[in-house]
Amino acid sequence: MTDFRLTTQHTDGDLALAHIVGELDIATAPRLRAQALALIEQGHRHLILDLGGVTFCDSSGFNALVGIFRCAKTADGTLVLAAVPDRLERLLDLTGLSTLLPAHPTAAHALVAHTPSPGTASA
Repeated sequence: MTDFRLTTQHTDGDLALAHIVGELDIATAPRLRAQALALIEQGHRHLILDLGGVTFCDSSGFNALVGIFRCAKTADGTLVLAAVPDRLERLLDLTGLSTLLPAHPTAAHALVAHTPSPGTASA
């Protein structure tokens, strides 16, 4: 079985940060999609996926990310990527998906970007 693990690192209201380790391929893509969609169904419609531990991603893994993006959007949420490996980043750029899936250098950067600025929250 291909090595794969998704660990929820942080949840805060409608936001969840998940760290992915291993390969995203035909064997693991369905698990990635199912676990990410479970987070959305639990009310965490804004997802940050930290891909820093991803060692390989084929078209199945790529398609799982697209499916997660669509489900988050349907739930009025977002999908943001962090620590995207170079090869996957190039694929996102080539397909134009980098315009839909914002990416940050680290999960910490993504969390800061998601946090509302002072004065923007309603009282």
